Amino acid sequence: MKSISISGSARTEVGKKATNALRKEGKVPCCIYGVEKDENGPVTKTFSVTTEALRKLVYTPDIHVVDLTIDGKATKAILKDIQFHPVKDTILHVDFYEITEEKPIVMAVPVKLQGLAEGVRAGGKLVQLQRYLKVKAIYTSIPEFLTVDVTPLALGKSIKVCELSFEGLELVTAKEALVCAVKTTRASQAAAAAAAK
Repeated sequence: MKSISISGSARTEVGKKATNALRKEGKVPCCIYGVEKDENGPVTKTFSVTTEALRKLVYTPDIHVVDLTIDGKATKAILKDIQFHPVKDTILHVDFYEITEEKPIVMAVPVKLQGLAEGVRAGGKLVQLQRYLKVKAIYTSIPEFLTVDVTPLALGKSIKVCELSFEGLELVTAKEALVCAVKTTRASQAAAAAAAK
């Protein structure tokens, strides 16, 4: 998994007025859910970062470990959630989740299809139905992407999550979910009809 460094400043004031003031300064209010817990659940810290600092993390299909520094104190985290403005599409708020090398995390990892499917050679069309699969593992074991070999996939056939396995990773996405399929096309039907004559 790629890494990215982001620096932020702790927030002393919270609430609508304070967050609006931050946004006017070109900053994004954020919070990080820590690994430590109290009676209310994970301990959270509020901070802010510049919109510019978040661009390479947010506007990309890649997943990252974030080397997050808040007022000089460093921690490792992953992006948990983003809120966008419904009209302007600007970043309104970002949640991070603190990570350690001991505790497994759940993360959505991009899926890459590899190979030329048999069904495509027969005139079918390969359709990717899952762009990401959720996995559970220690963050150091999570790859940049999951490679799925589609070479043996015949016309009208599909690959389900339950048919896949990746070393060191537990797949959390529903087992019956379709990852990809080779759909029949007019060209493949015509080829099959010609072969049958």
